[in-house]
Parts: sequence; C-alpha cells; structure tokens
Amino acid sequence: MHTEILKLGLEVINTIAALKMLLQPSKLAKQKIALVPTMGALHKGHVSLIKIAQQNADIVVCSIFVNPTQFTDPKDLEKYPRPLEHDIEMLQEAGCDYVFMPSVKEMYPVPEQWHIDLGSAEFVLEGEFRKGHYQGVTQIVKKLFDAVDPDLAFFGQKDFQQVLMIRNMVAYFGLGLQIISCPIIREEDGLAMSSRNIHLSAADRKNALVLSRALQYVTDHFATDSIDDLLDQAKQMINATEGVTLDYFTIADTETLLPECEKDSKQLVALVAAKVGETRLIDNMILN
Repeated sequence: MHTEILKLGLEVINTIAALKMLLQPSKLAKQKIALVPTMGALHKGHVSLIKIAQQNADIVVCSIFVNPTQFTDPKDLEKYPRPLEHDIEMLQEAGCDYVFMPSVKEMYPVPEQWHIDLGSAEFVLEGEFRKGHYQGVTQIVKKLFDAVDPDLAFFGQKDFQQVLMIRNMVAYFGLGLQIISCPIIREEDGLAMSSRNIHLSAADRKNALVLSRALQYVTDHFATDSIDDLLDQAKQMINATEGVTLDYFTIADTETLLPECEKDSKQLVALVAAKVGETRLIDNMILN
C-alpha cells in the first residue's frame, strides 16, 4: 500500500512516485509547497515548524525518515526513538497536509557514493565530533528535495550548523528553493526541545539546564563583557555541573563557524555541545 488516508484526512505516503503524483495538481495550480524534513520523535519544536510553514505555503509536506547515512555511531542509530503513532497524531492535530514516510530501500535503492564540497565549516564543531555527519545529512536532504520539489523548506535553528550545511548544499547544486531557519522552542525552564531529551534521567534533565543557562549568561552580558570573559564564565558554569561533560562552547561567526575574538559588525552565535549523562545535547543562541 503506497498511500494510506487516516481519519481527519492526513495522508501518509511511502513512495516517491505516489508523492509526486499527489503533489502534481498543486504544482500545476502554482501552489506553494513547503517541506519540513524530520527524523520523527516529534515535539513542539517540530510543530512550530509546521505552523510557520503553513503561514508561508499552501501545502505542507512533513517527512519522517531516520537516515542511516548521517549516524556516525550505529548504536545511536539503533536507539533513535521512533514513536510513529504519536508522530502521526501530532501532525494530524497540527493540520499537516501530507506525511512522507519512505523506507530505507525507497530512499537508497542502490548503494551510492556521495561527497560534495560543503565548505570549511563542515569540519568544525559537530563536524569534528561526528565526522562525515553532514555529508549524510545533505545526501538525504537532497533526496527529499528531489522527491518533493518544494518552494520552501523549514529547519530548526537548534541544529545551527546543519542549516548552514543545507544552505551550502543548495548553493552547490543551484537549487531554486528557500531555506528558512525557525527559532528554537524551549521548555519552560529553558531546555531546548530535542527528540533526545527522552533519554535524560530526572537528574540529567536538571543538570542539562546549565547549557541554556550558560548561553543565556553570554547573551545577557554580551554588550558589557569581553568574548574571552564570556567564554571563561560559560565554560566554568558547565564544567562545575555534575554529570555534564563539555565538548565545546564557542562564540563564532554565523557564516564560517570559526571562533571570533572581536565583537565587530559580523553576526555572532554562541554554540554549545555536551554529554549529559549518556545523552549528547546541542544548543545555541544568536548574539547580536
């Protein structure tokens, strides 16, 4: 069965051919099509992307696909949450038009080589800790773009480096679509929403708050303190928190992701990654 229609009219499509056929009338009618690519395990952050997409387009397609080529650790791929019924329910409530849920075989019918030039920003921060990760990300996102042929695609700012890599991939292929980065959605206590948060124990959950607190400290003191002082203070806060192992905390140029020492006119972003218990979390805040 390539397509199933659920009550409330949300359509789940499993093949590229069925998706293209369904979207053809919208294309002919010159309707704007938006894509929200996800790996499932949806939360309010994903719903916010759907809502922003609905304001900017006529048709919203959400894809759910846990992409094997972007996992640098097979164990991580294995334990990635896949609560499909819950995801479908959330998308129905959000009023999403179509869900594209292909199999691995559908997206990778034959083994393939993929390597493109994503610029030097590929190799810093997450690129250093998860080598090859962004090649896998851009490989699947390009496939999703080819399947949907959207006018707009929406991504969360939480994966700041990922959005930059996808923009670079779009430029590399000269694709005529707009990439829109949407604000991070946080829990009431400041923790950035993430599909990985379900792996946090109660103690981890509490300790994880130091990441957003450190970022907030940098944001609040950015006008008055030097970058060196801000970094020292943020790292101290994180290193003093039990059960949290810092991978990096940096204040970087938003385009190159290289560390910046001066607060000149460039746009800067503070980015952090740390292991909290057994779970690796990332977060960021744009500074100026």
